[in-house]
Amino acid sequence: MSGHSKWSSIKHKKAAKDAKRGKLFTKFIKEITVAARMGGGDPAANPRLRTAVQTARDNSMPNDNIERAIKKGTGELEGVSYEEVSYEGYGPGGAAFLVQVLTDNRNRTVSDIRRLFNKHGGSLGETGCVAWMFDNKGLIVVSREAAEEETLLGLALEAGAEDVTESDDVFEIVTQPEDFAAVRESLENGKIPVVSAEVTMIPKSTTTLGGKEAVQTLSLTEDLEDLDDVQSVAANFDVPDEILEQVG
Repeated sequence: MSGHSKWSSIKHKKAAKDAKRGKLFTKFIKEITVAARMGGGDPAANPRLRTAVQTARDNSMPNDNIERAIKKGTGELEGVSYEEVSYEGYGPGGAAFLVQVLTDNRNRTVSDIRRLFNKHGGSLGETGCVAWMFDNKGLIVVSREAAEEETLLGLALEAGAEDVTESDDVFEIVTQPEDFAAVRESLENGKIPVVSAEVTMIPKSTTTLGGKEAVQTLSLTEDLEDLDDVQSVAANFDVPDEILEQVG
């Protein structure tokens, strides 16, 4: 889990300063639209929508944008129909990648993803080749400076968290997807701010990379995430802190 978590922390710090905020908003709008289409427009009754809306608000997306996205999903406003697709592959050094997309043109998307894998010395694989290496979990990251360990443990575990671990300067709380919202709400009620919170694919084990392969793998991850159609990238690599700092 450490490789995923380190990269998650860097992504969050990048996003806070990212000049591509409009691109982030596009991803949020897609997720909100699809969540509303699949489960209805009431966040209280639709856990996926509730998570999507909260993530958008955490990133300062205006409420008007959120409401329009929900209405596009429920059909109250005209909108594009997106298809959910997952792509799997290997990065340089053999790290497993699971790329989740929302697209209105599957041919365009797979072409873009294949091009990036090839560019960075990886390869796009067949469906099912790496998905078994990941578990779908809720992951909440809290700064160690933001909470006392005992208080955090109590709030998280009582609300249904599966595990709480320390990694560098953060606490990582892992939940089942269905318990994610309750655990996050428990932390919020306890006045504990979160660094990041998402339902994501977490690797069951990691592959340690170094040198050129580590840099290439980080570059592949970032380029994939920059694609408009890509909602999330999960990978099972771990790299030394000095390389993360260099790239980050």
